[in-house]
Amino acid sequence: MTDIDRHTSDELAPVRRSHPPVPRSVSEQAQRMLSVPAAEEASPYPELKDTAAWAAHVEMLDTVVRPFCEAALPAAESFEVRAQEINGVANFVIHPAHLPQANDTPLFIEIHGGALYLGGGELAWMAGAAHAVGRNGITWAPDYRMPPLHPFPAALDDLMAVYRAAIEAVGPHRVVVSGGSAGGNLAAALLVRAKDEGLPMPAALVLLTPEVDLTESGDSFVTNNGIDNVLGSLKTVNLLYAAGEDLTHPYLSPLFADLSGFPPTFLQSGTRDLFLSNTVRMHRKLLHAGVTAELHVFEAMPHGGFGGATPEDDELRAAARRFESVQLARAASETN
Repeated sequence: MTDIDRHTSDELAPVRRSHPPVPRSVSEQAQRMLSVPAAEEASPYPELKDTAAWAAHVEMLDTVVRPFCEAALPAAESFEVRAQEINGVANFVIHPAHLPQANDTPLFIEIHGGALYLGGGELAWMAGAAHAVGRNGITWAPDYRMPPLHPFPAALDDLMAVYRAAIEAVGPHRVVVSGGSAGGNLAAALLVRAKDEGLPMPAALVLLTPEVDLTESGDSFVTNNGIDNVLGSLKTVNLLYAAGEDLTHPYLSPLFADLSGFPPTFLQSGTRDLFLSNTVRMHRKLLHAGVTAELHVFEAMPHGGFGGATPEDDELRAAARRFESVQLARAASETN
């Protein structure tokens, strides 16, 4: 049995286990978040071929999530957001209020998460707004197509179209690609495909708790199962997204891709994150490929952070923005 297929879906079912006590090693705000009782089990997935049931499932979950996204939005006066189609792809443009209009403004492509099938529509920009308003640049939040109607490679096709538009608009040295969770999968896969198609790399890549291994072969898929807020395996959703393609394909699981030539990369996870193994393995593979890679693992942090309003979440955003700024300055100096 290979490392890739060592865990079956049965092995990765949600585990009923004693939840670890809330540590005092994190902020009071993070402790309160960790004290909230976890759900006993996730909503059951529809049958893979039941498109109508999947559409209803998506609508239900997006409706549940939206109030939390709205509550986490930054002050309305701190940014403007507008819809703008780019190369035929639905997209949202987030402009921080402090940022003047300029032709040389950096451009950030923020790819939303949602397990590769959730978070479309206005949720696509809401998820990244808190980070976008602190940037000295414009953020594009693509509303890429997703299952059940648009499985692989629709999302990647859309993101390639957006990426081409971005590097044509401001040059690759002024572009940063960023994504969290499933957005981290797509951000990394986007650059794998862009490299295959001969496109230049951006100034930097930011991967926050990235879902870069759809085979779920890493150790933390077992050790953090039942501890993280992600309830067990996402393999069913991964199969829905892949639409019959092998999950080890590098455009589906970029952990298994040739990462040589990647731009400097920022990676983040937490000790309670189900995707911790994804992140640390991706970091090691980038280092082995000769890529500058910076890894941040936060104490007791579950997948996706502590909800966005804790000192740890602020620290994470600040660290990512610092990395983005440093790499944009480096890329600009190398271009001049």
